[in-house]
Amino acid sequence: MIRKALLAAVGAVALASAACAPITSYNGFQPQDVRPEQIKVGDDSRSTVLSKLGSPSVQSAFDQNSWYYVTQIADKYAYYLPRVRQRSVVEIKFDKDEKVTEVKSYKLTDGYQIAYDKHETPTRGRELSVLEQILGGLGRGGMLPQDNDPGNPGGGGPRH
Repeated sequence: MIRKALLAAVGAVALASAACAPITSYNGFQPQDVRPEQIKVGDDSRSTVLSKLGSPSVQSAFDQNSWYYVTQIADKYAYYLPRVRQRSVVEIKFDKDEKVTEVKSYKLTDGYQIAYDKHETPTRGRELSVLEQILGGLGRGGMLPQDNDPGNPGGGGPRH
């Protein structure tokens, strides 16, 4: 009887300690032979960076001459959200001749330096004013398709 209770207590302690162990995830760029920080300004070109490091994690959407290699390590405890323990971002910039002009390294504490500006994003086309949006649909007929409209899928005409 005592042996069963002792076995149950040991099992409960093992289960409780396993529940507190973090699950560690490694995301992003994982360097093999060459670290992004070892790229030399002026010596390396876009093709040598590609052959040494492979494709970048992220390429700038507005400036095709900026590549980013991102590595992140996060821990997750039980049901809590993952907590980023370590982040490394290496920015490599190229000039018109595809030579490396700049290599910058950012850590987790430097995240504010590469934050997105949510207030200004280039858009395609022209922006409509509020009045143009309101009056833009006038004169085009009803807003919803009619049942007898031949262009309406499944409409095809009157139903009998």
